[in-house]
Amino acid sequence: MRNAGKLVYRRKVAHFFDLLRELVDRDMKLLYKRSALGIAWTLINPLLQLAVFSFVFRSVIPINIPKYSSFAFSGLLIWTWTQTALFQATGLITSNRALIRQPNFPIAILPVVTTATGLIHFLLALPVLMIFLIIDGLQPNSVLFVLPLLLVIQFILTVSLAYPLAALNVTFRDTQHTLGVLLQMLFYLTPIFYDLNSVPKEYQIFYQLNPMVPLIEAYRAVLLRGVQPDWLALSIVSLAVIVLLPIGLGIFRRQSDRFVEEL
Repeated sequence: MRNAGKLVYRRKVAHFFDLLRELVDRDMKLLYKRSALGIAWTLINPLLQLAVFSFVFRSVIPINIPKYSSFAFSGLLIWTWTQTALFQATGLITSNRALIRQPNFPIAILPVVTTATGLIHFLLALPVLMIFLIIDGLQPNSVLFVLPLLLVIQFILTVSLAYPLAALNVTFRDTQHTLGVLLQMLFYLTPIFYDLNSVPKEYQIFYQLNPMVPLIEAYRAVLLRGVQPDWLALSIVSLAVIVLLPIGLGIFRRQSDRFVEEL
């Protein structure tokens, strides 16, 4: 009996990952369908932003950040993954009506698909970041083993936030527009193109309430400085993620019974 239960569980897990792979593949094909530049768009936006930041903060308003190209580009890639996934998550239900209406379709997989697509884009851009690091004289070392852990934490954090946003947009269609404004505001309130140490100490506590801040700092510790990240800050983010995921998934599942009606 126990073996039969394990077999059923394994089949469900295998089916989930097969479906996840197919849906991610579908999203990637749809995203770059009839696009002349294709996957290159993954890099064009952050590289253009990097060019602007480099000009402004080196020539117009000089700031003293060593290896600024690697510093800013790493922050842009990390932020873009979560920002894009959350923004796209708000339209997941309304843009997948055909799938939602299919009996027994696991709707909860959709935010995972969007986040996984963002992860693929991040991984495709990672070699370019490594080129920036090498140009700046930074050499990979053994501390890079922490990188997969950071990817997992950011993945789960993004999925945890994507669930309630996807559910909320079904009832309140202004969610996507509101989120766009909030993400733009958070972009400037996150140390992406400036150093956290330049923020006055009395405001740094508010920065730490943003889970993306310890994550970005951890990535930079590993990639740019070649040192261990702040494990205390990373542990706090991990605990927050463990709490947020079931809450976000619970909200999504409670609302999912009304998705077909709202559509």
